[in-house]
Amino acid sequence: MKKIMTGKVKEVYEIDDDTLEFAYTDHISVFDKIIPSMVPHKGETLCRTAKYWFKVLNDNGIYNHYISEPAKDRMDVKRVRVIRDYSQINSKTTNYLIPLEIICRHYAAGSLMDRVKAGKIKAEDLGFPKGHEVKYGEKLPQPYVEATTKLEATDRNLTTAEAKKIAGLTDSEYDEIVATTLKIDEIIAKEAAKRGLIHCDGKKEYGYDKDRKLMVVDTFGTLDEDRWWDADEYAKGNIVELSKEFVRQYYRETGYHKALYDAREKGLPEPDIPALPQEIIDRVSKLYVDMYERITGEKF
Repeated sequence: MKKIMTGKVKEVYEIDDDTLEFAYTDHISVFDKIIPSMVPHKGETLCRTAKYWFKVLNDNGIYNHYISEPAKDRMDVKRVRVIRDYSQINSKTTNYLIPLEIICRHYAAGSLMDRVKAGKIKAEDLGFPKGHEVKYGEKLPQPYVEATTKLEATDRNLTTAEAKKIAGLTDSEYDEIVATTLKIDEIIAKEAAKRGLIHCDGKKEYGYDKDRKLMVVDTFGTLDEDRWWDADEYAKGNIVELSKEFVRQYYRETGYHKALYDAREKGLPEPDIPALPQEIIDRVSKLYVDMYERITGEKF
């Protein structure tokens, strides 16, 4: 097999013209930066969690790219073209990765709260009455769906019009992507509730096959793409993060997050992300194993 790409957390190999193999590594990334620390078991748990959800999609008749499991930390998938030049994509293009990440939020958390505090998103944008003070952890009146870039060096928030334009989507095609995302999140929320989990938010990625039929691609429903909270603790008024959010929080507390985003806003060189302390690495590793078992109901 020929390696064709090394991503933030996985390597991609070419099997043939129609098939790729994803190999999941123990790397971890936040804020579009790869942390110079390895997290034991992370790759395998990530891959096995993703496989679990693809099988759930198959059971629910939702088309996706998953083919088979060559190893516990690898999966074979249908291949689509990666077209980085947006001008080469239009409503008739087939067999390509839609260059968007579709993010669906059900609670006020993470970067959404950062933007609310900065005044970039207003309460009414989220479905609250005008003037409502959005609080961290608050359930949104309705799902908040937005798109970011997928193939650019740093993810960039897009308006719906921008997303349709760069991805070559008609209005109805974009609507189908949003509807599919909401349907998947309904399934995830139902499954998660059985195991005492709240699915707070997450991202999905899509592609079109050779007949321009929409299919779910890449990875979703894991600790890397999605945010999870403990339902019992939430009912008591406590938010217990069960995703790599606490790693992001660590870098917020150290001041790295502010330094990084200040540099990005000013167009300055970005500071290198420091390694994680061993205590955090151990916590992350245990969390990925524990959450694999909790999300899937299977033993690691």
